[in-house]
Amino acid sequence: MANHNFSIEFFPPKTAEGAEKLRATRAKLSELHPKYFSVTFGAGGTTQQGTLDTVLEILAAGEDAAPHLSCVGGTRESIRAILQQYKSHGIKRLVALRGDLPSGYGAAGEFRYANELVEFVRAETGDWFHIEVAAYPEVHPQAKSPQDDLQNFVRKVKAGANAAITQYFYNADAYFQFADNARKAGVDVPIVAGIMPITNYTQLMRFSDMCGAEIPRWVRLKLASFGDDSASIKAFGLDVVTQLCERLLAGGAPGLHFYSMNQAAATTALWERLVTPR
Repeated sequence: MANHNFSIEFFPPKTAEGAEKLRATRAKLSELHPKYFSVTFGAGGTTQQGTLDTVLEILAAGEDAAPHLSCVGGTRESIRAILQQYKSHGIKRLVALRGDLPSGYGAAGEFRYANELVEFVRAETGDWFHIEVAAYPEVHPQAKSPQDDLQNFVRKVKAGANAAITQYFYNADAYFQFADNARKAGVDVPIVAGIMPITNYTQLMRFSDMCGAEIPRWVRLKLASFGDDSASIKAFGLDVVTQLCERLLAGGAPGLHFYSMNQAAATTALWERLVTPR
């Protein structure tokens, strides 16, 4: 795993208790020596301060960190100010996204798409930031077509992205097909696979419905059959996701990005399985 690009995502805590919990989670996950931690950015920039605070705490602990930057609701001025703030703190990584429109939100802001945001970041800051963008192996839920979605991805990379992180998925073929199509379309940056550990059936169903990630029928039925037996859900989920990761790495995926949900146990268990083959 040493030569792979391995990273972990957090969301900014909303309470003092949440911040305390995240500290403990981060301390545990730091033992895995990820390349960096990323920190999400709420719809319309709602967690901007929380994102920065969390990133600064990670940097202060001697780890690398990448704030997410969403252009929804942002103006050139507001994004410029955020970039200057990040630079002044020595932040060198960014995850640039269009972001989700908050409910009841009308206009998207001055940047309609992530490629416009990436272009702006490059124009403002040159090569200062290492920029990651999002990729959707199972097609973005709002895309007109798979071809349209792929072209959108190519535009983001050509605008100046250094690498991409995918939405999570459980179908390795979708990832390989997407990566293959992207290469044929001239994309040569690493496309890191986003991995969502399976620990809770209802939460997984809700997230997957929202973001368009497909849960294979056999996995869904098996998870449903466990009812409230969370130990069985976690054990089965660990097997399924470990096999997925093994297949991805064996097939040439350049790395894995774990959606930790601010918990340490599932990502640690996965990591241990991958590092110590059974």
